[in-house]
Parts: sequence; C-alpha cells; structure tokens
Amino acid sequence: MSSITKLRTIRIAERPNLIWVELETDDGLLGLGETFRGAQAVEAVLHEQVAPLLIGQDSRRIDAISRQLHTPYVGFQGASAEIRAASAVDIALWDIAGKRHGIPVHEALGGANRLTIQAYNTCAGYAYNSNQTARRVISQNDAAQGPYDDQVAFNQDAGRLAQSLLEEGYRAMKIWPFDVFAAATGGQTISLADLKKGLEPFRKIRAAVGDDIEVMCEMHSLWGALPAERICRALEDYGVFWAEDPINKMHDIEALANLRSRVRVPICGSETLSGSTQFRELMAADAVDVVMVDIAWCGGLTEARKIAAIAESHRRALAPHDCTGPITLMAGLHLALHASTAIYQEVVRATLSTWYRDLVTELPVIERGMVQAPVVPGLGTALRPEVKLRADAVVRESH
Repeated sequence: MSSITKLRTIRIAERPNLIWVELETDDGLLGLGETFRGAQAVEAVLHEQVAPLLIGQDSRRIDAISRQLHTPYVGFQGASAEIRAASAVDIALWDIAGKRHGIPVHEALGGANRLTIQAYNTCAGYAYNSNQTARRVISQNDAAQGPYDDQVAFNQDAGRLAQSLLEEGYRAMKIWPFDVFAAATGGQTISLADLKKGLEPFRKIRAAVGDDIEVMCEMHSLWGALPAERICRALEDYGVFWAEDPINKMHDIEALANLRSRVRVPICGSETLSGSTQFRELMAADAVDVVMVDIAWCGGLTEARKIAAIAESHRRALAPHDCTGPITLMAGLHLALHASTAIYQEVVRATLSTWYRDLVTELPVIERGMVQAPVVPGLGTALRPEVKLRADAVVRESH
C-alpha cells in the first residue's frame, strides 16, 4: 500500500496561469504535477472536489484514479477546470510511480521507443502566454527583450531567425504570422493583401535557408472555414510541415475533416481537445495528419497514452505540446519518447533559457536539436524549494 496522505497546491502571482500539485504518500514519496490556465479555479476543484476523493487512495492505482476523476457528468467533456485538475494529479501519480520503482516515467509507461527525439522551437517570446492575456501582438516597431525573443524575430526578420535556429541545431520551427489579421473580421475573412503579408515570413525563411529547416504554421483556432482554407492553400507553396488548429472550433470534427480534404498542407490538432474519445473521433474522421496533445489539459499521462495508442492504430504522427510550463514539458517528453508514432517534442528556447530554469531543478537536455531521454527516476525534475517561499506564492494543503 502507498496511500496518498496529502495534496498540496502551489501557484505564484508572477505566473498566474500556472498551478502545481504535489502529492505525498505514507511511504515517503512525493509526486509533482502541473496544469495551466485558470489556476484559481483549478485550485478550488483540487481541494474541494478532488482531495476528498483522493486522500487515502492507493497511489499505485493510477488508471482507476484517472477513471474516477473523469466522471462523465457536467464539466467533464472538454479541457475544463475539472479535467485540468485531473491532469495535474495524474502527472503527479506517474512521477510517484517512477520514483517507487527507481525508473524514469518513459520506462514506467512501458519503455522508450527512442532515447532522443527531435525538437522544434516554437518562436515565442520570454513572457508569451505566461500571464492572464493569451498572447501578445507584435508590430514592426517592437524591440526584442533578449536574444531569444523569437516572436519579435519572426515578425521582423524571419530569415535571420531561421539561421539562428539552425546554428543551434534546431531543424524545425513554428510561427503564427496570420494571427494579427484575425481580429478585424472575427476570423471570418482574410484579404489578399493581408494573406500576402502573412506569407512574408515563410518567403524570407525559404530565401535565407532554403529547405534546411521545417516550418510549422500555428493558427491558434482563430479562423472560420473559408479563410482557413485560403491560408492553408497559400502555405502549400512553402512546403509547410503542418497547419495547426486552423479553424475556430477544433471540436467540429466534420468541418475540420472537410478542410483537410480540400487542402494539401498537413493538418495538426489539437492541444485544445481532451480525452481519448474526442481524439478517437478526430482520427476516425480523417480530420488530422498530426495529433497534438497537451498532457496537462487532456487528462494527464494516463489519457495521453491512450490517445497515443489510438494515433498508432490510425497511423497518425504524434507531437506533444509545450507552451505552458516546465512540468508539462517534462511529461510530454516522456510520452514522446514512449509513443511509437511520436515525431517531435515542442520546446520554447526563450522560456527554457529563462523562467523555466527559475522554477524547477532540471530541464530537458537538448543537443543539436535532439531532446535527450531523462535518466532520473520519475519525471526527472522537481520544484525548486525557494518557489514555495516566494512572497507571491500561494500554498494550500488538504489532508
């Protein structure tokens, strides 16, 4: 028996979207989980709904706990606060499982299919997505806040950015130059003039480095079907590796499948979905070429492993998401090493080089664009002790 005795949450005002979960057991183990967005709502769910169910349960029964926390009732059909809470708990339980047996999580999941995986750099800035606003709009007049302010870079000199990434060993990058044009029409149309402006970074990348780097286009679920098709068709000329989350309702499987049938650029989706059922329907409808999954939103590693198995059965590539926090990145990496059809692990070099390092003891090791397998038992990282002692920290316990 390895009973759960305590559930602790930690969040900090500087990163108000992030919340961490620590689970303690009566045999002295500590597991760490994380989720992102609506941290205060998730905190309430964890202490008022999850903790009474969790305290006293055997931490070894991960799948049973996962099923219990995915009760099919109100609030459990998407990436709700309930599912985000369940995801954080599940990640922590897998951390405990690895530590109990003295093995990394990718081994606990069933073993690695690879010991390295290619990274692609999402070209975000240092503060991207880390506060209450979803993303910042970049203009030609914005000044870079450091050498890795890549969102400024892709808007101002995408060719030089591609060269910089290649020099560090990255062979793939992701940008989103069309986002700025969506607000004017609510994403319902895009003019030919704006379309050509959005294509400029892709043109500059190919002019600077040719075909030496893969380029993904993030579309952030901002577009209706008609402009999404117009953008995707235009991207075909630049050999874009995928167009990600192209329509504004990624759970509209029929609309997404219809778009995929009409364009030649591969479609990737979706970090915004949760649960194996939604992903099963996505793949059964031939709506995507690449499956993007966020471990902290989909239901945790238990659910993500099931999604990965569905992807394998449909011969679909898998690429775990990271643009949120360091624990989600570590969990995604373990899945990417384990899942048979995984092709990439997303990283953000701006956050890896700055505030991720301030929060956790270890981060993924990247050598010439390849992410190395962690060797430490469990997730392979922990919160730095000083995080809980910060003046802006909110720590709450249930036991």
